[in-house]
Amino acid sequence: MTTIVDSLNNMLQPVIETMGYEFVGIEYISHEKGTILRIYVDHKNGITVDGCAEVSRQVSAVLDVEDPISGEYTLEVSSPGLDRPLFTKEHYQKFIDHEIKLTLNHPLTGTNQKRYRGVINSVDEESGTTIINLTVDLGKETEQVSIPLEIVKKANLTVNF
Repeated sequence: MTTIVDSLNNMLQPVIETMGYEFVGIEYISHEKGTILRIYVDHKNGITVDGCAEVSRQVSAVLDVEDPISGEYTLEVSSPGLDRPLFTKEHYQKFIDHEIKLTLNHPLTGTNQKRYRGVINSVDEESGTTIINLTVDLGKETEQVSIPLEIVKKANLTVNF
């Protein structure tokens, strides 16, 4: 089943990449106060406010023509920032040995925990499913946790100062 996020990814990624920017991903947030379409972009030389504005203008034009979102929405184009969101298997692979925090759509089998913070050890494929392997710090000990990418609701790099 194709979701609105899948449709928007397929529609907007080629447009953004043709402009010379890296398409990082999309957040589509619908709540009672309205809908937000947040698009994360980057550039090999870093993203600027002018770059975000340029992408916003182009994406707005495409969305006006294609009209994939019913009703009103707010479009935001943003840098991924220091706490960069992770959307794809390639993102997790790029940041092996980095600490992340993530929230799951539902707890792993046998647990009631939906939030994790840990270091990415590896990214594997098992029966066609991408598995993110983390070392999670539990205070006095660590635990290895394997999380299917398909149940990750949100993941970000953590920033430690």
